Amino acid sequence: MLVERGLQVMNVEVVGDAYAIASNYLRKAGTIPDTFATDEQLLEIIVNLFQRGEFNRIRLANKAIAKFEADRFYETRPITILSA
Repeated sequence: MLVERGLQVMNVEVVGDAYAIASNYLRKAGTIPDTFATDEQLLEIIVNLFQRGEFNRIRLANKAIAKFEADRFYETRPITILSA
């Protein structure tokens, strides 16, 4: 199924499958809560990757997982202030 999003056409099935794969992995890894709610950050990452030309659902999921985990790591990493 194709859906127009702005001026671009998006294959909802590919994005949906990639989201299902990525969210399933992240839930089992304990990175995101095990709920039926859509994780907007993960979905946004997948849509951005799709818009940049990645159309393979497995690659989309893998790249989204890597980016999602990297973003979470940098969000939760403590800031160290060094003084002279």
